[in-house]
Amino acid sequence: MSVEAREARQPWILLSPALSAVALLLFVPLLFIVVYSFWLRTSTGADQVGFYLDNWQEALTDAFYRDILLNTLKIAGITTLVCAVMGYPSAYFIARSRGNKAMLLLLLMLPFWISYIIRTMSWINILGVSGALNSLLLSIGLIGEPIQMLYNEVTVILGLVHFLLPFMVLNIFVSLDGIDTTLEDAATSLGATRWQAFLQVTLPLSLPGLAAGGLLCFVLGAGTYITPLVLGGPTDAMFANLVFEAIITQLNWPLGSALSLMLLAVLAVLVGIYNRYLGMAQLMKGLG
Repeated sequence: MSVEAREARQPWILLSPALSAVALLLFVPLLFIVVYSFWLRTSTGADQVGFYLDNWQEALTDAFYRDILLNTLKIAGITTLVCAVMGYPSAYFIARSRGNKAMLLLLLMLPFWISYIIRTMSWINILGVSGALNSLLLSIGLIGEPIQMLYNEVTVILGLVHFLLPFMVLNIFVSLDGIDTTLEDAATSLGATRWQAFLQVTLPLSLPGLAAGGLLCFVLGAGTYITPLVLGGPTDAMFANLVFEAIITQLNWPLGSALSLMLLAVLAVLVGIYNRYLGMAQLMKGLG
């Protein structure tokens, strides 16, 4: 074997352990889900092996699933928008800070050291009927009785923002940190105000990071089920909750598989559009 052929094979040899793990832990289970989605759940509770389109027909034609999917996309979109509005000023402040940037990034990473479930359930102690906020309002006399603040769409969005905001800030920070600050100085030297320099120079150059953070927040928000399960009410279920209900509660693996693939397909389309126009490089920077 020639030297060129050995050098060409070397990267694949080094990648083989990671590729094997991805194939075993991602693609093989996904293949099982695809196969399960065409099986049929009988009235006796047994799974009938075969190639049936009943699950797909129910998932695609039932208005109930369509409405839950649209509500899921709406909640994910609102969450992404709130994270962008709140995250950009924070990321800008960290990127432009001097001397304490490492400490600010450490504080930003602190929430990742605490379990996502614990962080979500902490809102019950804050917004619950006997929680900290109601206790404070009662003690200062602003309300006469506790207010029901939990188990609605607003608290679901609040919990998702709490979970996803660091992802948005990190992606925007990576983009802002790579922008040469002398570009803003050059714009101001040519007569632009600081605000005009930001709108015409910094903001356009940071849009890839904003888009990467938006994609990450939207995909993670649309695929979550813990937050609506803990903080949402009966009418605030998201699409992942339907998958959980079908597979874990009803033990209907064929229907749950079809629903999970349906959500996966919708999110894959969004990721494909992002990759087509912006590429995945910026997203990888933010995750790194």
